[in-house]
Amino acid sequence: MTTSAKPLSVAVIGAGMAGRSHAAGYRNVNTVFGTGLPPVRLAAIADANVALGEDAARRYGFEKALPSWEAVVEDPTIDAVSIVVGNALHRPIAQALVAAGKHVLCEKPLAGSLEDARAMAELESTAEVVTAVGYTFRRSPGIAAIRDHVQRGELGDLSLFSGRYWCDYATDPNGPLTWRFKGGPGSGALGDVGSHVIDAAEYVAGPIVSVSGASLSTQIPKRPLPLGAVVGHNAAPVSDEFGEVENEDTASFTARFESGLVGTFSVTRTGFGLPNGLAFDILGLGGRAAFDQHRPAEYLFDDAQPDARTRGARQIIAGPNLPYFAGGVPMEAPGVGASNGDNFTYQARAFLDQVAGVAEPIPACATFADALRTMEIIQAVVASSRADGAAVTVPPAA
Repeated sequence: MTTSAKPLSVAVIGAGMAGRSHAAGYRNVNTVFGTGLPPVRLAAIADANVALGEDAARRYGFEKALPSWEAVVEDPTIDAVSIVVGNALHRPIAQALVAAGKHVLCEKPLAGSLEDARAMAELESTAEVVTAVGYTFRRSPGIAAIRDHVQRGELGDLSLFSGRYWCDYATDPNGPLTWRFKGGPGSGALGDVGSHVIDAAEYVAGPIVSVSGASLSTQIPKRPLPLGAVVGHNAAPVSDEFGEVENEDTASFTARFESGLVGTFSVTRTGFGLPNGLAFDILGLGGRAAFDQHRPAEYLFDDAQPDARTRGARQIIAGPNLPYFAGGVPMEAPGVGASNGDNFTYQARAFLDQVAGVAEPIPACATFADALRTMEIIQAVVASSRADGAAVTVPPAA
């Protein structure tokens, strides 16, 4: 493990919107949760789009931009790396980084295929470095607080989890045909945003053991080919030529948890007017809770108070009483807000806590094995959809 006397040198592969979020997280890690982490050297941001990489390096204070991920692998001074590029590239990059002795934080979903994901989980089982996956919503104070309610039994016996991730980034039929629209069933909305809500469901309510009633659909079957590089979900110049969309815009399914809890899920990237709509409700015999990412600095909670006249959902405003908030924001007072950027900072801190062997780390990141499990659930959903909604068993958690 890296000692506290030696700076940790970090790099980010990918300079798009998620890559910049990782970069900002690394820049801020030593501003949260007190002492214990070594100094962090912001070494490099790599992207084949050199201008984009140079801009990100300048914005977030990294020393340099590199034109390829191979250049990061070959730099012996870099200790830890975030992989934030197209899913199909995750496996070769992770394998090369681990072979070079570098710690790896990989964005979700783990890989472009189940075969690649299994290979990465096997790689993790023998790796002598930290390997982690970026399920950023685990760092939300509201979601972490709801998990605590569940684990303390404050909702009573659970009866229903209803989760959704509704987004609108693909509603424009003239949006370019990028890599996000390539790959087989399960690699569209399910892999992109569904992986987050599935992980959040298991994080809060425990393992899923089967899925059923699955349905996948594509609202926009063809999209124009881009004329150049496309960054994130941004609009871009397109040609008159169209290509086939290979994966789903929308999916829904039900799930059975190990506890017997029933779950319902729906995900879409064509939900008009919903920029980033991860949300869920969890109900029990003695209480209920709800979270909506469009209002990230709060959650709703209801329980069996002694006087029935005052029962009802209560708005819990994020403050020092919630996980991550105390020590995680400059102004530790309720009502000052919470952001997606904060979650990336907490995630980066958790990853580097693991790398540095900090004495009192914040909760560890998800593993490659955790993310493989999410992909196995997604493939079970695909199998259910192909079998007219039949129940499909999910492999047991490792």
